[in-house]
Amino acid sequence: MSFLAFLVLGLICGAIAKMIMPGEHGGGWITTLILGVVGAILGGWIGAVVFNVGMAGFWSLQSWILAIVGSAIVLFVFGLVSHGGHRRVSH
Repeated sequence: MSFLAFLVLGLICGAIAKMIMPGEHGGGWITTLILGVVGAILGGWIGAVVFNVGMAGFWSLQSWILAIVGSAIVLFVFGLVSHGGHRRVSH
């Protein structure tokens, strides 16, 4: 997978992770891009270690699933770190 394709995959998967995770998520598209790229790397690592599969190609469903799961994990951890472990409750 080329570097540009990996960035596009990260941006899209980061946006999907923000949509499926509950709660309010800050940050613009650059934060989403970084979140998605780190999530894709994490997802590829988890896939290689746990399931003995890795990131295949840009159009591979397994790459997208691994990247989305990894992005959701990174988003969860980012939410804990950035909010100090507390969720903001609106009244």
